Parts: sequence; structure tokens; C-alpha cells
Amino acid sequence: MAWPLAEGRPEERFAPAKPALTRAAAVREANRCLKCFDAPCVTACPTGIDVPEFIRRIGNGDDKGAGRKILEANILGQSCARVCPVEVLCVGACVHRMGEAPPIEIGRLQRHACDEWLADPEPFAPPPLDRGSVACVGGGPASLACSVELVQRGIRAVVLEKREVPGGLNTWGVAPYKQTAREALSEIEWIETLGVEIRCGDGVAPEAAPALLDDYDAVFLGLGLGTDRTLGLPGADAAGIHGATALIELVKMGGAPDLAAVTDAVVIGGGNTAVDAARELAGLGVGSVALAYRGGPEGLRAYAFELDGAEADGVRVVTGFVPAAFETDSDGSVSAVAAQDGRRLEAQMVALAIGQERAAPVAMAFDGVEAEDDGRLRVDAATGATGHPRVFAGGDCVNGGREVVHAVAEGARAGRALATMILDRT
Repeated sequence: MAWPLAEGRPEERFAPAKPALTRAAAVREANRCLKCFDAPCVTACPTGIDVPEFIRRIGNGDDKGAGRKILEANILGQSCARVCPVEVLCVGACVHRMGEAPPIEIGRLQRHACDEWLADPEPFAPPPLDRGSVACVGGGPASLACSVELVQRGIRAVVLEKREVPGGLNTWGVAPYKQTAREALSEIEWIETLGVEIRCGDGVAPEAAPALLDDYDAVFLGLGLGTDRTLGLPGADAAGIHGATALIELVKMGGAPDLAAVTDAVVIGGGNTAVDAARELAGLGVGSVALAYRGGPEGLRAYAFELDGAEADGVRVVTGFVPAAFETDSDGSVSAVAAQDGRRLEAQMVALAIGQERAAPVAMAFDGVEAEDDGRLRVDAATGATGHPRVFAGGDCVNGGREVVHAVAEGARAGRALATMILDRT
């Protein structure tokens, strides 16, 4: 189905950071590829896409064949082409890096091929879904990848998503200059045609979770992460202080706060989410955006290429800044962030990108499911199996918050393991 999105969303004001290639440009780029044997770009891809082969097909003019090859390995190949940090994965492993030629633009070639496929996909008749059933809790990349593996093996997969729009962070939380919500949803609409059933507005409360095993052969938990963490500092309740992922959601889906009176913004954190929030605020016209990190430059967790992009957008990186308090105006709105060393950053808006809570209550409702000390669910790395024999898990609730491609890989791995378990019992 087509999920409705509000018109005039702030994300629509952003241009893509990496524009699509024309067909001629894609062929030229594909023909630079050396088609390496035992290619390191394949090893660097968490989903094991056969990069030389799909690039060869583009070079031969078979764009849709290239798209099909990608999607056979990564059902969210279109999204991953846009949002993956290819600079540190496949592109980062390209052998051209050892010479003077620039590495192959694998991500943009992958986008080109997947866009061509999804513009007019080949019809697909799902197999009879009569060999078992699995409830996939959460509608993000891990559950979607798991569900496709299941339906391809004749097992009914029902994705239960508490929100009215599916996709998890892939829809709600990806920076709009990488991918828009509409682009994410177009991919999910195609996944539905493969036989996956998606139920939105159908969340699972912890007390109701164990009963899923009465109706399904197994459960997959693709819960993602919880709400943004906060700082227990003086002034923390001031108006104008937001969690970074919550702010990004507002930018993407509508309802973003009025920035007309915001001349200075501070994003607290040093990871990729912090960079995304800072770049979005700069892109929406905030004149001064500072990214404040408590450690030194060497401790910044954001990828170097992301930081370079932020600085190119005018974001100022301030290191060694340990927040001590939020200063407020007489009306209760934030006006500045004060550091322990006496420094002060003016801000009419603050975004906190210091991590997210774990979304474990639903998981903990199942007997045998356990969490690590940091709240991540404990699973068998090879299968995604938890301590309950009929409950599997993957994605951010297991890995703590990694890239979309890792969630896809973990969900697909769990889907294959679940299918083996169910089919062996029948």
C-alpha cells in the first residue's frame, strides 16, 4: 500500500548529497571497475553483494539485471545505496585506492541499478505461504529483511509496527540529504508485493508479547532502540531542548519546531547522529550551528567524511566541551549551554545526540531472553537466536545501533535460521 505523508515536510527542502547518475555516467563509471577476482569490496559489504558482477551488468547495459543481482543479496539495496557509509565499507576497500585513480563510486552505481529495477520491477508471484508463520515485531530494516527470507521459503511473515508508517529509522531517522521518507517507503511497497504482510498501528505491549507464540510458530524481534537519552543537568527541562533522533523525525515527517527565532544551535554529541542533526539544522537555515563533544578530536565517533561534510555546511566542531548546565531566558527557553571549564555556547535550540535507551521490555517478556549489561539483547551471532527457542532478534536492539546494512544482514541471517528451524519441524 501507499502510506500517506504530509505535504510540505521540512525534509523536502534538502537536495541529495549524492545525486543519481545518468545512464551514460553509470556506464562510464562501471567500465572503470577492474572486476577483481576475490574482490575486497564484496568482503567489505555486510550483506555480501557481488559488486563486480552487478557493475559488469551495468557496463553491459543491463541495469535491471544489475538491480536484481543486488536485491538478491540485500532486499533493501536501494536504501543502502543511499545511506550506507560506503566510504568505509565497499568503496573504502576498492583496490583503486592503492593507485592514483579514485575508487569506484559503488554506492551511486548501486543506487542507479536499484532505481532502474524498482521503477518497473519484474512481476513476482509469492509462493504459497502455508509452511509456518512468524511475527516480526518492529517494522525496520531487520524485520523487513527477515520477513523476505521467510516468505521466499513459504513461511507467512507478519510485520507488526506500532507507528502508522513502517520502515523504522530507515524511514523516520535517516538524514534527508541521504534519503527521504518517500524513497524509503517506495522500497517497502515493493517488498509487500513479495508476500510480506505489514500491519501498521499494531504495536505489541510487553504483557501481550508472549501470547504471540500462541498464534505464530516463532517471533523475530526487530525492536530498534528507544528514546533519546537526556542529560540530568540544571535547566534540562527548558523549552528548545530536543533529543536528536526525535528532532530528525520531525524534520522528515513534519511538525519541526519553528526555527525563525533560532540564530544559534548546539548539538551535543560526537557520533554520526550528532552530525546528521547539525547538518540538518544548518541546512534549514540556522546561522550558527556548533557540534559540542566532551572529548578530544581523536575521540569523535562520527566518520571523518561525515565530519568533513558538516564543516563544509558551516557546522563548527567544539571539542573538550563538557556540559554543566543549560541557561534559560525569563520565559523558560534555553539560551546557552555552559561547560564545566567556563566556556559558553549560545543556543536557542539544543539537540542531544548522546545515545538512545534500549527497547528491551517487550523482549524481556519472553522466558529465556536475556540482555547484555549495556541493554543489547543477547543472541547467537550466527543465527540471531535468543535464549528462548522460538524467539530470534536482530538489528539495533542487538548491535546497539549500527548502519542499515548491518540490520539487513542480521535480519536476513535470522530469517534463514528461523526458516530452517520451522521447516525441520514440519
